[in-house]
Amino acid sequence: MENLLKIKKYCNSLTSFSRFKTREVMIGDLALGGNNPIRIQSMTTTDTMNTIATVEQTIRMVDAGCELVRITAPSINEAKNLENIKKELRQRGYGVPLVADIHFTPNAAEMAARIVEKVRINPGNYVDKKKFEIIEYTDSEYNEELNRIREKFTPLVKICKEYGTAMRIGTNHGSLSDRIMSRYGDTPLGMVESALEFVRICEENSFHNIVLSMKSSNPQVMVQAYRLLINKMTEEGMNYPLHLGVTEAGGGEDGRIKSAVGIGTLLEDGIGDTIRVSLTEDPEFEAPVASALAKRYYQRSNHKPIKSIDDSPIDPFVYNRRKSFEVLGIGESNVPRVVADFSSSGVSDHTVLTDIGYSYDEPSDKWNLSDTAADLIYLGKNILPFICPNGLKAIYDFEVWKSLENKYNSYPSFQFKEFISASGKSPDLNFIFLTIDDINKEFISTVKKDKTIVLILQTFNSHGMVEQRRALFDFVINNIENPVIIKRNYENISFQDLQLHASTDFGALLIDGFGDGIWISSNDFITSEAESGTYVRSFITKKESRHKIINRLSFNILQAARQRISKTEYIACPSCGRTLFDLQETTDKIRQRTEHLKGVKIAIMGCIVNGPGEMADADYGYVGSGPDKITLYREKNVVRRNVPTKDAVDALISLIKEDDKWVEPN
Repeated sequence: MENLLKIKKYCNSLTSFSRFKTREVMIGDLALGGNNPIRIQSMTTTDTMNTIATVEQTIRMVDAGCELVRITAPSINEAKNLENIKKELRQRGYGVPLVADIHFTPNAAEMAARIVEKVRINPGNYVDKKKFEIIEYTDSEYNEELNRIREKFTPLVKICKEYGTAMRIGTNHGSLSDRIMSRYGDTPLGMVESALEFVRICEENSFHNIVLSMKSSNPQVMVQAYRLLINKMTEEGMNYPLHLGVTEAGGGEDGRIKSAVGIGTLLEDGIGDTIRVSLTEDPEFEAPVASALAKRYYQRSNHKPIKSIDDSPIDPFVYNRRKSFEVLGIGESNVPRVVADFSSSGVSDHTVLTDIGYSYDEPSDKWNLSDTAADLIYLGKNILPFICPNGLKAIYDFEVWKSLENKYNSYPSFQFKEFISASGKSPDLNFIFLTIDDINKEFISTVKKDKTIVLILQTFNSHGMVEQRRALFDFVINNIENPVIIKRNYENISFQDLQLHASTDFGALLIDGFGDGIWISSNDFITSEAESGTYVRSFITKKESRHKIINRLSFNILQAARQRISKTEYIACPSCGRTLFDLQETTDKIRQRTEHLKGVKIAIMGCIVNGPGEMADADYGYVGSGPDKITLYREKNVVRRNVPTKDAVDALISLIKEDDKWVEPN
């Protein structure tokens, strides 16, 4: 068991919340890691050579909650100009620590390290080779290349040590070097080893003022990489602070949800010392989202105790979906189902179901389903005034269900004790509500032998995701294979918090392979701009009902967790001073033309730094390659170079059509 714990351990406890203790690192006068609060940061999008624009944007970011500000320094000139930026900020009374973002240029890094409080390097780009070629390295060739890296990297380490400059070694999933790819592949382990090679060089020089990050546009990969990093650090006696982020998350709802799935999952286990939420928006919109994510954990350690467990029965570093059998399309290999809750409002007529993806055509007496049509509707004690449409299953409280004259597509729900004594259950499908407190010998023996039962797992613990995960661990340990729908209830909550909390709570379970369905219940979240401030912006209109908003949120969470694809996915970088076109405007243009292409992944990258590497997951890439020039990619392969910007979106669509992935929009 001790050896097994060593293999799987990545946090202090799987059931009791506490922050994973890291060493304290000073970034100027700002202490990060250790017992310090989770620090909030973001990155400028201005041209670094434009001192005043960069200073003024930095001030807006600080006023929005940023405690560190990162600025790109792609060449020696930008690195030198950081001194002017820093001087102007200090003259205006802003002492915020600055971070120089370095990719390919050691001389820029060495200059910046003498000026700002922190430099960020990406091991996959910094003095390592990355040509996206499959190369087999012998052990001697691998070590020779590592020695070359040591020689090129050590001068920066020594400068940082001399000037008291911190360093972030930030690995990105899509920019692993050929050398790392040859040995570890495009994997979380490759990400970890890429960073630790550089950390070991730092330690050889007795330099420890280090922060680490493992970023990916895929939250599942990102979470696995951070967990594995902690596991490997612990083996080697390291405990460096962790910077959390989902790279190229995109904008709007999608960007916030994807960020919460990745970042929130780690925060739930006490992992993370600083956060950057990467949105394709003005950077001052990022800090409030990061702050909202962090705030949730300030008092989390006071949660109701959860039964402890010594070791996870699943592998936390590799995705495997929990084994379940199928009950009328729920469970086994079926995508997770979405439940719409109409128990408090009921359904008055056919039109109400439009909000959950069902539109009724009266002349033909037929229902049309959208790609985001809910699968189940919980009515409780209310009764549907028409036959439940095909594709939708109605769930009633047992006593109400018994009284129905027509039970077509309708099924009963029970509390566990009620189920034990009930007569006249459905011969096909029965739903049982439960919490972790219901799991005992009687429950296990009853549920395991009944192939009609789908479980609805609830929690009322402030550490709810972890309590539900603990219950699901019990199901795995006891070989309970009934499908499980995860249910969470959110009351007295702003829309911002509903969006972020639900994305965390469901996403954390989904990316670990748990959940055959999700059920978000909330009757009173705030949706008006006046009540929620600028956060809501364009994702909610006053005409949208609560049911429509929750249904969309449910499908977006499933998409972000890569469990159910219902629309086009956009991997868009958050912009910076290297960006060669207006990312927000371009992303909107591409979205308007392609958002009907279900399952297609399109990466929109501002420059070659965030080009073929960062879009590791994408089917197509739209990458800035020069002023008014775009290069198009199919996966990581260049298809067309130097396309004029005015023609580039049409050229992208032509490429999609060539691959027979295009369908005409309705």
